[in-house]
Amino acid sequence: MEQQSQSWLDKLGPGLISGAADDDPSGIATYSQAGAQFGFGMLWLGLFTYPLMVGIQETSARIGRTSGRGLASNIRRCFPAWLLYAMVSLLLFANTINIAADLAAMGDALHLVAGGPPHWHALGFGLLSAALQVFIPYQRYARLLKWLTLALLAYAATVLMIDVPWREVVKYTFMPHITWNKDYLTTMVAVFGTTISPYLFFWQAAQEVEELQADPEAEPLKHAPRQVQPQLRRIKLDTAIGMGFSNLVAWSIMLTTAVTLHAHGILQVDSSARAAETLRPIAGELAFALFGLGIIGTGLLAIPVLAGSAAYAMAGAFNWRSSLELEPQAARKFYAIITAATLAGVGIGFLPMDPMRALYWSAVINGVVAVPVMVVTMLLSTRPGVMGKVTLSRRLRFLGWSCTVVMAICVLAMFASMVS
Repeated sequence: MEQQSQSWLDKLGPGLISGAADDDPSGIATYSQAGAQFGFGMLWLGLFTYPLMVGIQETSARIGRTSGRGLASNIRRCFPAWLLYAMVSLLLFANTINIAADLAAMGDALHLVAGGPPHWHALGFGLLSAALQVFIPYQRYARLLKWLTLALLAYAATVLMIDVPWREVVKYTFMPHITWNKDYLTTMVAVFGTTISPYLFFWQAAQEVEELQADPEAEPLKHAPRQVQPQLRRIKLDTAIGMGFSNLVAWSIMLTTAVTLHAHGILQVDSSARAAETLRPIAGELAFALFGLGIIGTGLLAIPVLAGSAAYAMAGAFNWRSSLELEPQAARKFYAIITAATLAGVGIGFLPMDPMRALYWSAVINGVVAVPVMVVTMLLSTRPGVMGKVTLSRRLRFLGWSCTVVMAICVLAMFASMVS
């Protein structure tokens, strides 16, 4: 029994980490605002976004494992250079801003829980994250990231500490209650932009390549027909659980803030740390501590994914050596991007700027970048030169393109709200 359990756990990796990293501190702030402002009115989004996330993330993972190359490397081979460079540049910029917002939230959370200067806390977290990525080989680091996903259980635990009207929650979860006004639509777009993020596509594809290279008996699936079915089953399970975990946590955060903050007339939350602080007098010290420590744990998980996905994308675009298994001197440019993006995020935190404003523009850029990246990803999944004879099922094609269309509509709605 123990051996079976271990083999089952071993199947979880890139998908689980990608899904958990989606609930980063900036995402927690967005979900907290949705719950505080609209109560139970956005709980239905957790069910709606889940299959869409599964579709695009599983497609990204299949491209990496089947071709033996990351998304950027495949895009470089199949599409014009200007398109690749534009997407990768915007991704790097958005990820750096996102890192800055996450580090600031982590610093504020530790300040609330333990005291001390939040900026210096953020610096410490940034240096720790960069050092772990540069100096710990991939296999050990992947295990560390997998354990860090447990930090997200803090939000499920918080739900158990508050009085929840479950009948009403079930109704709002399974029956959408959409309010057709600017505030509701803008927040809904923000939730979509936070949940379906382009950096996760690059990360999960790259991690499948890392897993492939770490196994001496493994080959790209287009060259190894016998490995196709076992690996595709593993990817399907890994992605389904990872994205399910992601959406469950997002739903838990919206539920917690709806039952506590919204119910007490607190309708505005300007950061994840502020959500934790506001929660303290309503839900108690233990709920506050779990919420605050969860911000730190998810940040330690998300920062490497944000910096790493940017580095994988840059390396693929310019054909650099890239692997977290390589020594720093063997992949200097790759590790330089990881370090630079992380430290730039730390530096931005010391500037006199509004972190929520920075996060807003990061979400705008992520939304804009997501659509062409998703279109290109779906087109890559049909290229024989990329996938060989390993084709997508109708289910995946439908979910992947549905996710792309939904994100395109969200981006158009976001621009419409900006000009109205």
